[in-house]
Amino acid sequence: MRSVLSILAVAGLTWAGAGFHDLASAQSGSLFLSPEPADCPDSLPQGTVCHSGRSADGAWYWTAYPRDWNGTLIVHAHGGPRTGEPQREDPVEDLERFSVMVSEGYAWAGSTYRRGGYGVRMAARDTDDLRQIVWDAFGKPKRTILHGQSWGGNVAAKAAELYAVAADGTRNYDGVILTSGLLAGGSTGYAFRADLRAVYQFYCRNHPRPTETQYPLWQGLPQGASMPRAELAARVEECTGLSLAPEARTRAQADALRNILSVVGVTQDSLVAHLAWGTNLFQDMVWKRLDGRNPFSNAGTTYQGSDDDVALNQGVERFQADPAAVAALAYDADLTGNIMLPTLTMHARYDPTVFVGHEAVYARTVAEAGRSNLLSQVFTTEALHSQLSVPQYAGMLIALAHWLDTGEKPDANDVLEACRSRAEAYGQPCLIDPEFVPSL
Repeated sequence: MRSVLSILAVAGLTWAGAGFHDLASAQSGSLFLSPEPADCPDSLPQGTVCHSGRSADGAWYWTAYPRDWNGTLIVHAHGGPRTGEPQREDPVEDLERFSVMVSEGYAWAGSTYRRGGYGVRMAARDTDDLRQIVWDAFGKPKRTILHGQSWGGNVAAKAAELYAVAADGTRNYDGVILTSGLLAGGSTGYAFRADLRAVYQFYCRNHPRPTETQYPLWQGLPQGASMPRAELAARVEECTGLSLAPEARTRAQADALRNILSVVGVTQDSLVAHLAWGTNLFQDMVWKRLDGRNPFSNAGTTYQGSDDDVALNQGVERFQADPAAVAALAYDADLTGNIMLPTLTMHARYDPTVFVGHEAVYARTVAEAGRSNLLSQVFTTEALHSQLSVPQYAGMLIALAHWLDTGEKPDANDVLEACRSRAEAYGQPCLIDPEFVPSL
């Protein structure tokens, strides 16, 4: 630990809700097992010092301090949710994806959360625990920024609502950055995947097959069952010829693929991923977090865009949500909009994974709470989700720092200008569209 502490010295900075299980456990003993030196990924600037460790609740974490640290720490909340057992090296992928933050002089910290599977409040608690771990191990920084990516955007936004202010009235964080964030909350953000399961089954009849155990599609899978992604992909291929050239598909495959994509609105490249979330993640949510109860409903949905909407709406499986399950999911993951910190978001206009409409929902939620003065949203012309053009993240950091320094809220043009100052250094374009505003 001496190596990182010496860097800091040189810098002069020394209730879980009814029916929803394991949102966040009670705090137990020491928050962390001492961080140990770790080999930094090659993508980080030379001279960066990395450490890894594990929280008392079992979340693996990594930290990275650049040689020329600017005194600001970024605490990262990762996306997913990842349903597998957390592994020590898991945060490295996130660190590499957002290495631009370290290149810009920021310290970075990210963790796996204590377990795989769903639970926004659980993940928010683990994220804030990580902040305290880093403060205790390496000293309180000049500033601390909370960053959430994808589902981690929901986690970070929830953490900002719950933990922005400490018990003594001081602030734990100074600002928030949310990228490609799932900001519509849990009770509405996953409904389209329940629709996808129903529409897919209407056309394909192989998930489940007629010869297999039948179950309500909202369960994802029966309790205790499993389906590797490769098996799911094989079923999608069988029905739709997804990987084939259009001319190589049978008429039945082409019809099924066209109708599924048209009705649900997902892209061809993201179809398997969305079905996988609607399979394994739904199983985790329903059986492990909601006592087998259903949080999804398509009882009043009219599906449109198929070759025969009448046949689809008459034949598709229907299901009605359990109000207690909806309430539990909302308590865990829905956002109040009652933000207390300058919050800057960025989202690709054609994001195939978390649709840009999430930003419109979040803007409305924040406006209803009377906090729009603390929210600025930026949109790009990309059709990407996991990582957008690199200098755009640098532009966000520059714009947020200026906001915190001056109190002047940035707009998309300010972020675009800041991005352009870094575009040559990173060799990638600035694709921010200052005119775009998403609709509900």
